[in-house]
Amino acid sequence: MIRRKEECAIEYREHMRDGDGTVKLTNLISGPKDLCDKGRLFSVIRLEPGCSIGYHIHEHDSELFYIVQGKGVYSDNGHEADVYPGDVMICPPGQGHSMANRSDEPLEFVAVIVYE
Repeated sequence: MIRRKEECAIEYREHMRDGDGTVKLTNLISGPKDLCDKGRLFSVIRLEPGCSIGYHIHEHDSELFYIVQGKGVYSDNGHEADVYPGDVMICPPGQGHSMANRSDEPLEFVAVIVYE
């Protein structure tokens, strides 16, 4: 199967996880069935300057981020670190994280959520 760029649903979420601004998600899957029911998200996420995804804990799933462009500030269980293109962040079950764009350029990353 091939899913063309124009077939990917785009959604905008205001204050995602109580973060700042509006987050753009380009959904690369149409639902969990595309991940053999082993996950629920595979998206390109774009944060404009000043936007963020608020801190949250993953109870029964893991989330992985891969930075494509820009510079982000990633909170790994409350410990903040700058992240750059090519960096990978993994948030396992029971752990918490957030992502913020405190730069003057857009931040874009791929996000995948898989079930425990």
